[in-house]
Amino acid sequence: MFGRYVYDGSRWHAREEWDDSVQPDVWLTLDVFDSDLASVRYFPNGPGAGVAYLGHTPRAYFGEDEASEPTDVRREAAGLAAWWAATGGAGDTAGKADEIAGLLAADDGSHEGETFVEDQAARFLAALGVPLPADFQGGPTGA
Repeated sequence: MFGRYVYDGSRWHAREEWDDSVQPDVWLTLDVFDSDLASVRYFPNGPGAGVAYLGHTPRAYFGEDEASEPTDVRREAAGLAAWWAATGGAGDTAGKADEIAGLLAADDGSHEGETFVEDQAARFLAALGVPLPADFQGGPTGA
């Protein structure tokens, strides 16, 4: 699967149909590459850099340090937990960060996901309380 999606805080849009001049207060993008890795970009990013990965990081997947910046799973998990809180998530942000950290990819491959990154993305989005993009619903992986 390949897919690029933008979540504007209330619903998903296909990336190619998204108007880049629109900058909502809260957004999240999900770019799926060949069912092996997905990049997640988000704002507001709190203590995170605003970029995380599912499945594999580009550095690990392509075996090249230049493929992406180094990934700090704990930092991005804290950033995504702050994003979750900013979008109305109620509860323990430290606990949410721990939950999210278990889903994010690391450069050393220690957090590699299942066969299909769509399955991992579905769990990740559920942890954030975000609905699935339409392409994921009823897909071949059951996500």
